[in-house]
Amino acid sequence: MPRPIVFMSSVWDPKIWTDYMRAINPSLDIRLYPDEAKPVEDIHYAVVWRPPHGALKTFPNLKCVFALGAGVDAIVSDPDYPRHVPLSRMIDDTLTQAMTEYVVLHVLHNHRRQRDFDALQRLKKWRYLSVKRAEDVRVGILGLGVLGQDAARALKPLGYQLAGWSQSPKDIPGVASFSGQDGLTPFLQRTDILVCLLPLTPRTRGILNRETLSKLPKGAALVNAARGGHMVPEDILALLDEGQLSGASLDVFEPEPLPPESPFWTHPRVTVTPHAAAATDPRAIAAHVVSTIEGMERGVPPSARHLVDLAKGY
Repeated sequence: MPRPIVFMSSVWDPKIWTDYMRAINPSLDIRLYPDEAKPVEDIHYAVVWRPPHGALKTFPNLKCVFALGAGVDAIVSDPDYPRHVPLSRMIDDTLTQAMTEYVVLHVLHNHRRQRDFDALQRLKKWRYLSVKRAEDVRVGILGLGVLGQDAARALKPLGYQLAGWSQSPKDIPGVASFSGQDGLTPFLQRTDILVCLLPLTPRTRGILNRETLSKLPKGAALVNAARGGHMVPEDILALLDEGQLSGASLDVFEPEPLPPESPFWTHPRVTVTPHAAAATDPRAIAAHVVSTIEGMERGVPPSARHLVDLAKGY
């Protein structure tokens, strides 16, 4: 029988996840944090979402921590995270597909000026608006990991001029690659629609600010489906009002839920969605967690594809 697992999440109902895990392996010993997570020496695995800082260090025999999603910023930002313990993030094909759908939808939404047509409909005005051909529109993807590469794959048949920026160079057919600090400015200067799919790390926090976004061509659009912490909200709102940005599709914010008084709700050039771009599938995560734990109990290490580089934060 696999050794005990602690489940900790202040956001999601644990029953959804634990039921799927137990359906796969009824012998699992799953204990809910904090009431059932004792004695702490028993715990060998942790399944978490936004755990309290300092909580994981209290389990001296942890062998692996599993994040209930692709984003791990809330975990790696914990200064007390036990750095010797592997952190496994979720790579889920259904989540990737959903994120790609969102990106394609909102690239088209901004390219085809749907926000303007919606405004005309509310005014009952029948008016033609010119729209660029896709081949004349330059889409740039900030972050060329699993999500960014899949979004590029889906956008390519539409005929856009595609480019991507990442910390290290990437070789993706049909996508111009920019990398490192020296590559950021030329990447931004050639981008009409900027899509942010970066992981949130200390280096990327606040990257969507006035300095960065002012390097885009005037009238560029922004799609952010990564993390709210990438944005400096007051800068984005000011650039929208100034016309530097023609529009923004925003799925993520800090804090969440987005407060009712936020100007984003009512700004005519902003489309707000409630962190709905890609939902985590509990069934897929349960299968990944259980199979990995069963493998580790047999001496098989967790998949390198899922492991987080704690130095990089993703």
